[in-house]
Amino acid sequence: QVQLVESGGGLVQPGGSLKLSCAFSGSIFTIYTMGWYRQAPGKQRELVARITSGGYTNYADSVKGRFTISRDNAKNTVSLQMNSLKPEDTAVYYCNAVRGTGHDYWGQGTQVTVSS
Repeated sequence: QVQLVESGGGLVQPGGSLKLSCAFSGSIFTIYTMGWYRQAPGKQRELVARITSGGYTNYADSVKGRFTISRDNAKNTVSLQMNSLKPEDTAVYYCNAVRGTGHDYWGQGTQVTVSS
């Protein structure tokens, strides 16, 4: 069974940076597309960034140019570097691993709060 464990959330001032990490275990990491999603209070969960097994990436328009997703296939980890953070980036961030139908896994989430 796939397990995902996020780390790296916290409180940061506007304009600051944070790096989230997600440790993957329980299956073959390299065949999964990995993603970061977020959910703010009262809003639906939304895609932030995604990276395929081949390294192709895509980002939500709201984070393009500020966030970078990367994966380390040797360490079974996926990271999200977040720069120039804004108050509207405040949310619980979730790591996701997906492979076809029926293989869709989520981490427990990590809180990111951007506030002065």
